[in-house]
Amino acid sequence: MAKLRISAISYLNTAPLMWDFEHGEVGSEFDVTYTLPSECALALQQGRADIGIIPAAAYLLLPDLDILPGVAIASRRPVRSILLVSRVPVEKIRSVGMDTSSMTSVALTKVLFHQWGMPDVDYAPMAPDIDRMLAKHDAGLLIGDPALKIDRSQFVTYDLAEEWIRLTGKPFVFAFWAIRRGALQSGRYGSDLATIFQDSRDHGLLPENVSFIAREWSPRIGLSESDVKEYLTKNIYYWLDTGCLEGMKLFYRYAEECGALPHAKDLHFLDISKALSK
Repeated sequence: MAKLRISAISYLNTAPLMWDFEHGEVGSEFDVTYTLPSECALALQQGRADIGIIPAAAYLLLPDLDILPGVAIASRRPVRSILLVSRVPVEKIRSVGMDTSSMTSVALTKVLFHQWGMPDVDYAPMAPDIDRMLAKHDAGLLIGDPALKIDRSQFVTYDLAEEWIRLTGKPFVFAFWAIRRGALQSGRYGSDLATIFQDSRDHGLLPENVSFIAREWSPRIGLSESDVKEYLTKNIYYWLDTGCLEGMKLFYRYAEECGALPHAKDLHFLDISKALSK
């Protein structure tokens, strides 16, 4: 019987979610690959993956996906890893070089400029190199580990999660697990596939395991172990709870209003009993 294929994100913020898949027995039951957030969505769309941690925006663009409940990459405070970086204040920004590795962060940038009364800003896709971005544009959008490494003393920076929370009072959801409908094979994963992913998150956030992740990732991205721990335990929120769902639905509405995303469809969550009865 073929293993379910998981497409995961190769960023620090995913490390706690992947704990059991990398360090536990459950890892042998899945085929895991790592890529960028936008590529996770593409892998699901093209049938190269069965489960992926997709940008929240991608859910509106892809058919036949169910959300695995309870787990997210979200923030209820400044997130540090989604930054608008500039040398001028926001009111003087007329063009932005966009790291397009996460379509959710791209859409959030457009939502915020629209809400700030600046709907005519120009956007251009670029590699996440801030010097090249600012050589051509007034600002650059950096996502994930490149944003964490920015020396903020050298630039004017805007944390987009912080700006969203200031605007709405709601958390912001960047990504969540989704599964292609029909990917499950009868009975293999018991009564609740979502529990496997929730347990992996819970185990990854145990203090001793966060310390392990910090030791592993600190030299990779040039942050101290204490900075890595703070980022994972304070800046990222890993629960897709009621507040996060409210924030996500509001984001979908604002994104539709400014043309950043299509009309928001209803959220469909995995019902394992129906999936296994097919």
